[in-house]
Amino acid sequence: MGLAQRQLYFGGSMLMDNEDKSYTIADIEALPEGERAELIDGKMYMMGTPTATHQRMVGFLYLKFASYINGRKGKCEVFLSPFGVYLNESDNYVIPDLLIVCDKDKVDEKGCHGGPDLAVEIVSPSSRRMDYAVKLFKYRAYGVREYWIVDTEKKRIQVYDLERDDLEEYSFSDKVPVGIYEGDLEIDFAEVL
Repeated sequence: MGLAQRQLYFGGSMLMDNEDKSYTIADIEALPEGERAELIDGKMYMMGTPTATHQRMVGFLYLKFASYINGRKGKCEVFLSPFGVYLNESDNYVIPDLLIVCDKDKVDEKGCHGGPDLAVEIVSPSSRRMDYAVKLFKYRAYGVREYWIVDTEKKRIQVYDLERDDLEEYSFSDKVPVGIYEGDLEIDFAEVL
């Protein structure tokens, strides 16, 4: 039997369910071209197609981060989904909407190996539970320094400084400091409105 098993609905993501089957990175890498899934503790979650609002926000953030990094000839790189993150090499693989990696040794053609410095998730109705709970826990456990949850519906941004175990919440009328750049970069979300 292939991946076309019975699927369960989990917080909007489709959980692949084959009784007690545990999936691996090899199963993720064997998906047909164009299919995207995340792997959390051996459970596979199929990903849906992003909305126009989602893509606009990802594009906005990418331009802000890339302009800052390129303007300062920084050593970090910014990547867009579907660039995967191998949190470990066996059963945890995620696809953040945007990520920044400052250690070039973590990056190869397949993705990022280990936690990025910054991970950003744009919340959609189908990803709410995964973004606010499951990924927050995984990002903390695997050394992500900073995690942003951008909720376009509620017009708020939660910024988790995972190194200092701190949380700040902002609205779309705020300028949000990027912690990994120690306050040297702020993203003005009012520009999105």
